[in-house]
Amino acid sequence: MERETGCVHIYCGDGKGKTTCGMGLCVRAAGYGYRVLIYQFMKDNTTSERSAMEKIPEITFVPGLKQEKFSFQMTEQEKRERKQFYEEKFLEVTRKAEQEKYDVLFLDEIIYTIRAGLFDEEVLLRWLGEKPEHLEVILTGQDPGEKLIACADYVSELKKVKHPFDRGLAARGGIER
Repeated sequence: MERETGCVHIYCGDGKGKTTCGMGLCVRAAGYGYRVLIYQFMKDNTTSERSAMEKIPEITFVPGLKQEKFSFQMTEQEKRERKQFYEEKFLEVTRKAEQEKYDVLFLDEIIYTIRAGLFDEEVLLRWLGEKPEHLEVILTGQDPGEKLIACADYVSELKKVKHPFDRGLAARGGIER
């Protein structure tokens, strides 16, 4: 069931739903029989979608850190440590996708890590230029760079018109987290 051409998807923008779009595509792919590998940058291992999707045999999550912080909460030392961690984790995840012949790779919030200085965009761009031809790749986060947009096949922007955060409502389990 291997495809000849795998495309690169970007879900970006300031609106809610980037991860949700990526996860929806992963569920669709798994329903078709494709093997899906997911790594969530900037998130711990307790997201609601993860709890549900780990029950789907075709979907594999690579564990991340037990605790995460937003980049603006990190010290400079923590940022350096996190950048090294993420770049090592990226190599682990992409090797796994290649060696175990996954059909879909979802790198959730990798664009956020680039914007926050926690991941080198050139590492991602270089890998995308050399990725297995059949591998479908999903990337999420705000403000992708022009080079990243240029190498993508799909770019969908989610635009915030209104959000409960604007009136002080915190993230709710099962809806935003």
